[in-house]
Amino acid sequence: MKILLSNDDGVNALGMNTLAQVLSEIAEVVIVAPDRNRSGASNSLTLETPLRVNQVRPNVYSVQGTPTDCVHFALNELMKDDMPDLVVSGINHGANLGDDVLYSGTVAAAMEGHFLGVQSIAISLVGKTHFDTAAHVAKDMVLQHVKNPIPSQYLININIPDLPLEQLAGTQVTRLGARHHAENMIKQLDPRGQEVYWLGPPGKEADAGEGTDFYAIEKGEVSITPLRVDLTAHEAMQHMRAWVNP
Repeated sequence: MKILLSNDDGVNALGMNTLAQVLSEIAEVVIVAPDRNRSGASNSLTLETPLRVNQVRPNVYSVQGTPTDCVHFALNELMKDDMPDLVVSGINHGANLGDDVLYSGTVAAAMEGHFLGVQSIAISLVGKTHFDTAAHVAKDMVLQHVKNPIPSQYLININIPDLPLEQLAGTQVTRLGARHHAENMIKQLDPRGQEVYWLGPPGKEADAGEGTDFYAIEKGEVSITPLRVDLTAHEAMQHMRAWVNP
């Protein structure tokens, strides 16, 4: 089995390199990742400048671009004659729960693989300590995919509590929850006295009830959420036809 591994925390990130070591036990792993942290890049592509790619070591490539750029380059150029069996994105340094998936470069890298016809998994640790736990869970999910492939119309978003492996309470298939609006922006002055602005912290959970990814993590469970790329509100089609043609 051949796995393309990417992330949004950068090619030197502990999470991804921990995952690469564990997945190398069961597959050939090729890493194509951003040259630096590109968290929050979502599905952005670099269109105005060329991509610069450097081979860091065998089967490890650093891209001056976004997570989506990395997977796009890997599948359309680097590996086009020997396509991977699976795209895995992560381990992200922090959660990708609820609305986070709209901004996440980790999820976007998996989504790009899905767009380009390769089944994809996004992996996030809800914290920054127990990457070994998340890597173990990821390996189990990959082996499960080998035995019983993920349906091709979905990609999956996995969040893992930041706990020792033996303290995990189980696994739940979940839906996305939702957050409140983000906190206010933080205004500061730079050394020259000019105003600068930082994004505020993510909002608190608004929809975190039973069945959501937030709820599973709160209970110490691994959250597995199937995602569908089609954003069409199919249930609204008839209403919209009546709205357009009253």
